[in-house]
Amino acid sequence: MVGIVLVSHSAKLADGVAELAREMGGADVSLEPVGGLDLPDRPVGTDAVLVHQAIERVWSDDGVLVLMDLGSAVLSTEMAVEMLPEDRRGRVLLCEAPFVEGAIAAAVAARVGRSLGEVAEEARGGLAPKADHLGVPSAPPIGARAEPEKAPGAAVEELTIRLSIENPLGLHARAAARLVQAAAAFEADVRVTNLTTGRGPAGARSLNAIGTLGVLQGQEIEVAATGPHATEVLEAIRALAAEGFGDLSTESAAAIETPPPVVEIELIEGMLVGLPASPGVAVGPVRHFVTTDIELPPGPAAEPAEEWAALEKAIEGAVVEIRSTRDAVADRAGRQAAAIFEAHELFLRDEELLAPARKAIFEEGRGAGRAWRSAVERVAESWRALEDPYLRARAADVEAVGRQVLAHLTGAAGAKLSLAGPGVLVARDLTPADTAGLDPDVVFGVATALGGPTSHSAVLARSLGIPAVVGLGSQILEVQDGTTVVIDGFSGTVLPNPDAEQIAGAQSSAEAFRSSEAAARAEASEPSVTLDGTPVEVAANIGRPEDAIAAVAAGAESVGLLRTEFLFIGRDRLPGEEEQEAAYRQIAEVLGGRPMILRTLDVGGDKPLPYLPMPHEANPFLGVRGLRLSLTRPEVLRTQLRAALRVAADHPVRVMFPMVTTLEELMDAKTIVEEARSDVEAAGGRTPEQLEMGIMVEIPAAALSAATFAPHVQFFSIGTNDLAQYALAAERGNERVAGLADALHPAVLRLVRATAAAAEPLDLMVGVCGELAADTLAVPLLLALGVRELSASSPAIPRIKRAVRSVDLRTAREVAEQALELDSAAAVRALATSAFAH
Repeated sequence: MVGIVLVSHSAKLADGVAELAREMGGADVSLEPVGGLDLPDRPVGTDAVLVHQAIERVWSDDGVLVLMDLGSAVLSTEMAVEMLPEDRRGRVLLCEAPFVEGAIAAAVAARVGRSLGEVAEEARGGLAPKADHLGVPSAPPIGARAEPEKAPGAAVEELTIRLSIENPLGLHARAAARLVQAAAAFEADVRVTNLTTGRGPAGARSLNAIGTLGVLQGQEIEVAATGPHATEVLEAIRALAAEGFGDLSTESAAAIETPPPVVEIELIEGMLVGLPASPGVAVGPVRHFVTTDIELPPGPAAEPAEEWAALEKAIEGAVVEIRSTRDAVADRAGRQAAAIFEAHELFLRDEELLAPARKAIFEEGRGAGRAWRSAVERVAESWRALEDPYLRARAADVEAVGRQVLAHLTGAAGAKLSLAGPGVLVARDLTPADTAGLDPDVVFGVATALGGPTSHSAVLARSLGIPAVVGLGSQILEVQDGTTVVIDGFSGTVLPNPDAEQIAGAQSSAEAFRSSEAAARAEASEPSVTLDGTPVEVAANIGRPEDAIAAVAAGAESVGLLRTEFLFIGRDRLPGEEEQEAAYRQIAEVLGGRPMILRTLDVGGDKPLPYLPMPHEANPFLGVRGLRLSLTRPEVLRTQLRAALRVAADHPVRVMFPMVTTLEELMDAKTIVEEARSDVEAAGGRTPEQLEMGIMVEIPAAALSAATFAPHVQFFSIGTNDLAQYALAAERGNERVAGLADALHPAVLRLVRATAAAAEPLDLMVGVCGELAADTLAVPLLLALGVRELSASSPAIPRIKRAVRSVDLRTAREVAEQALELDSAAAVRALATSAFAH
């Protein structure tokens, strides 16, 4: 917590202001008053020694803010700072804010854990409520020290950057939370504008303000910053964007973020239809969970300071509860699911909620509960006004944390979700905290009247493996408690009062699904071989060293794609050769002899690095990225290759070049490989006799020219995500055309066949490392077309291996030939479902 020192000429004034600030901010605010001289009766004046001692008493690594009343107090404080050890002086900020109002605002901001810069900003704005009330413009005090003197008419310098948002869900709550955390770490005013929609600017210190910009994948934002650390904060945000605000590096994210596809079924009379939220089938009695409204105490509000203190205490109680839930979810369902609750905590620290509540309490005389509820409703409504359904669903998160605070405020906290017995939980809606506490042994399934498949409650249900259907409407609430229902998380249906045959069918489906998942996990370590004895290598896509452990545990036979960007993003300089070697060697050792394909640096216009500046590109997907960029920075590539060669001398490491279009690019890259080999050997290091090299086939030209590349490589790895995007001219990040970029389109399958046909005469390995590799419906078709390696995220590996073992290649080839002659991805999927779905 930031410490606060109040320096006044009068000891009584300093003590009085401190008392008032503690009333508003809370008794545990770290605050020290200093007034008068160090003499009997404390005569009027200021004493640098006393100020120095006060700073030491409130010292915090978060910093110390000092407010002063008159000019000589400033001089005494400056002398006191000079007395501090040199390493502490930079964390003491002398603030020009109004003494009384500034102290109160600073105490409140410090108490809720805001940074030194934020506390100072709140203090400086202390006069704003009074000015607004009196109808006069507020202005910075005369002689303000916040900005250096400028020539008349000079403007504060504003720096800006433009960023393309590439993570799949845009700036959703968790991504926005990471942006807010990054902005709060610097002394700068940061504002964000959605350039695609024109919405904004929004202050980057507010999670709600950023979230309600409605930024989606493929949209462009402008980040503007002013202040002492403007350059640093922009570079930090640029680096954060390069790693997808924490989303792109998490291979398991898609497994829980993506709702199950809708499965067409025949509707039965009486069946309720909603939206599939979590796969699986369950049978059981309805167990209603009714959320009662939290009653706020009647009567007039207490003193504002008392109401604010009560609200603060309730917020802190909710924070403790949220952190406990986060830790429990991390243990049960992993860090990706638990990150939901990091965003929830940020909601409670957000000035978009706190400021209106504070104003309602201190200026309007409202009670804490009503002030808080009003603020929550206003912010939730701003989320609901967004067009994107995923972002609209965040309104439920705001309401959920708002309810948690009200529960603590009214003494209703601590009540846990409980059912009369095991069964299917039916509710109007569930909060993420409610869902996180569900026990799969008691809750067989979840059916809600409201909610959507992208809600955080749905995400948690998927991570916990509980079948769920949402958006069923009020009809589900009318089903009597104890009524037997069949809930189908694949089709999004609930069937009340099923007959014996329907129950038996549902139980059979549920058992088949559970058995299939369990069997896949149990057999994960076994080789993946088709029914006719053809071996297929099932590999893992990984993005960090720790992912290698999960890959081995999941049964991966190799790593089909190591995204080396993890070493390059989120930093201000290039990683050196030794650092890269250590990271690659660590992964190779975890793999224990399993092969690893190391993809060279794949960044560019759409994934920029601050220390590799590039001009803005109108269409970065068609610009300088992948190998194109590496060839313009040969020393960067050479350093990476030296590290890879050193590891390849001891472990089975293959190197893959991304975004290859022409044979000339490949040959230039191979020349740099030999230069790197010479460098290593000249320095006394060892290199492998032969380094296996390959290319990512992700551009149609590369697939169509595969026969030209084949004599110069040892393998092809087909990136079906980009291959589909380029072949079908449909950007995956553009929600209006993303549906066209289905890699099971016959045109994409023909490119896969062309690549495999070129590889066959030279017996080259052909793999797929795009999302299509994890689609069990696509697995037989890919194998039939000549693919012999499938690489996907670790959670999908057991399922892929099980799918491989069920493939009869002769039958699969007959189906594949039919698929190539069809006219759409939908037609291919229908054919594959008919031929392969069991």
